[in-house]
Amino acid sequence: MPRKRRPWFMLLLALTSGVVAALLALRYLRERTTPLMAAEPRTASIVLSARNLPVGAMVTERDLKVVSWPGTTVPSGYIRSVKDAVGRGVITPVSENEPLLDSKMSTKDAGGGLPIIIRDGMRAMSVRVDEVIGVAGFVLPGTRVDVLLTLDKNSERPQSITKTLLQNVQTLAAGQSVTRDKEGKPQTVTVITLLVSPENAELLALASKEGRLQLALRNTLDTLAVSTSGARADKLSPSGNPAPNRPQRTRAAAPVPRANPTVVEGYRGGERTLTTFQKP
Repeated sequence: MPRKRRPWFMLLLALTSGVVAALLALRYLRERTTPLMAAEPRTASIVLSARNLPVGAMVTERDLKVVSWPGTTVPSGYIRSVKDAVGRGVITPVSENEPLLDSKMSTKDAGGGLPIIIRDGMRAMSVRVDEVIGVAGFVLPGTRVDVLLTLDKNSERPQSITKTLLQNVQTLAAGQSVTRDKEGKPQTVTVITLLVSPENAELLALASKEGRLQLALRNTLDTLAVSTSGARADKLSPSGNPAPNRPQRTRAAAPVPRANPTVVEGYRGGERTLTTFQKP
């Protein structure tokens, strides 16, 4: 091949190789991307709450809606169908558009209302209250209180006594309401239902018969138990009549003779100072 034609031949060969490589790469990419584009994203049907559901509410079909949820991010323990959620009670509050989970719902046999809120091994105990005992209506469902017992004096007790009987007790219901007002407004009721253990339920039943109960409202975040010795009637005023105040005369001490003091004169920065030393 003549030398003049050799560069053109090499250029043509390079262009041909480049076109062939581009066509092969394009074909390869099309074969890989087509199955991915044709595959539909994996989704699952999940049940959401159509409105805010308070504690103890019975779920109906109007309270629910079904949406498609990405299959890789489905919440654990979610409810798949409306049929599985209808007729179950709400254990914890559910917000609007929140997925319904088995952990927040009771079984269908349990129903709704107060019984499903009671934890295993605990009891709901109702106590009769008035505006004073119920802290002016601010003892609401979900708040925590201390129960105080006051016993009057009798033949066995020489004086009245008040003692903290139970501490950090959860309030389940105020009257027949198991939900709290959103604005925290007080509710004037005659009965407060507390969540207690079986042993404390016995104490409450006996205390309500033997003395007078009083509720002390706690900060919800304050869960520490405090040890108290109780209050007795003699702490309200000192025992006995104190003697009248009389002026008392005190004998003046004999004067102690003092030795003549020693005075030292000094100068500091042109200022004259006198320092006195008393001899023992």
